[in-house]
Amino acid sequence: MQGRFHLLLALSLTLLFSGYASAQEPDMSGNWSGKITIPGGTLEMIFKISFTNGAYEAKLDVPKQGAANLPVGDVVVTGDSLKIAVPAILGNYAGKIISKDSVSGKWSQSGMSFDVNLNKTDKVAEVKRPQQPVPPYPYLSEEVEFTNPHSGLKLAGTLTLPKNENNCPAVVMITGSGAEDRDETVFGHKPFAVIADYLTRNGIAVLRCDDRGVGGSEGDVNSSTSQDFAGDVLAEVEFLKNQNAIDPKKIGLIGHSEGGLIAPIAAVESDDVAFIVMMAGPGVTGEQIILEQAALISKANGLPKYAIEQGRLTNQKIFDIVKSEPDSAKTVEKLRQILAQGMYDGMNDDMKKMIDAKIQGVNSPWFRYFLTYDPKPTLTKVKCPVLAINGTKDLQVPVSNLENIIEAVNSGGNMQVDTISFKNHNHLFQRCETGSVAEYSQIEETIDPEVLKTMKDWILKTTSN
Repeated sequence: MQGRFHLLLALSLTLLFSGYASAQEPDMSGNWSGKITIPGGTLEMIFKISFTNGAYEAKLDVPKQGAANLPVGDVVVTGDSLKIAVPAILGNYAGKIISKDSVSGKWSQSGMSFDVNLNKTDKVAEVKRPQQPVPPYPYLSEEVEFTNPHSGLKLAGTLTLPKNENNCPAVVMITGSGAEDRDETVFGHKPFAVIADYLTRNGIAVLRCDDRGVGGSEGDVNSSTSQDFAGDVLAEVEFLKNQNAIDPKKIGLIGHSEGGLIAPIAAVESDDVAFIVMMAGPGVTGEQIILEQAALISKANGLPKYAIEQGRLTNQKIFDIVKSEPDSAKTVEKLRQILAQGMYDGMNDDMKKMIDAKIQGVNSPWFRYFLTYDPKPTLTKVKCPVLAINGTKDLQVPVSNLENIIEAVNSGGNMQVDTISFKNHNHLFQRCETGSVAEYSQIEETIDPEVLKTMKDWILKTTSN
């Protein structure tokens, strides 16, 4: 669930603007660092501003989020004021230039305001990702494109193949929720690139594709459902069956988070799926997952019990409307009443945009499907071997889901299921302290090598017969 339910200040920024200033104004070129105080700690923002040919250009780093060199814009310097508008996230910075090295101001976003003083600095934190693979690789790697024959949509991805091997096993990687690229890039990490690199070095071919509407793939994530994504997965399996180096009877699926929900759907619909690996896959409805996730993350961020309970009640009201009201327009009106507490008409444009953005998310075909889908009936129909793994400190898909998964698979008569819980691991299978989302980018490790080895050993053992 990592793509859709991050905290507001996760700052998954897509900022596409440029700024101008006259030669008479103060020169704001340089690196400007400021910190926002949020529940659970602070979040540093570094604006890297340059002035060329009369125009400001800027990029943004958010080190704790693993974000580097994000495009920023609308840097306006007038007299002793500095303004940086970020309409893509309903945010802006406005400050007073105190000296050539400091600015005192506020960061505003979605109706909230935070004191943020910027200080000029020569040091910019470097995001370290030691596991991220870099060429040259000891295996074959190629960009591929093909079409899902049922949807007619083009899918694009990367296929990695062990060198000098025939009839090797293969896996299709399935991303979590949200619009994810083929590497499942999140918080500066590329988990799928790391997994593909490790498995291919150990004799297992890997196909990882961009989600619909991302990178080279066609379509749209929000107007599609998990069932649609399962169709894409089966098209990817069919593509692998036609690769000479791959044994068509040893093709499996690895799904992370929502991908762990999609894998069983695909496996039930095709005899070509030889095995599935569920990485933090849900074993209960999306509604239950989201309610548990919200409570766990809120608690980890230090929110008091009454606030957590209030959030749960509000979410439940939202979910009840989405489940019971089939008319999309009526859903919007009802949700506005809840989220704006009856004051929508009197809100400013920024607040209305924030409310409507939330409504658009929960009123989408994807969310409606995910909210009510129960994976248990599908799991009872899975006949191929299953490996389900989870971290004990996962706050997004709790480790308790493993019990639901093994119970459902076994109840259908399939005893070929293994479940493993990794102690002190989070939703990304990093070794962690708290499991908080805020830790993801701060941990250099992308995925624990023990987890990689566990999946590799299980796949090779499962396909050795």
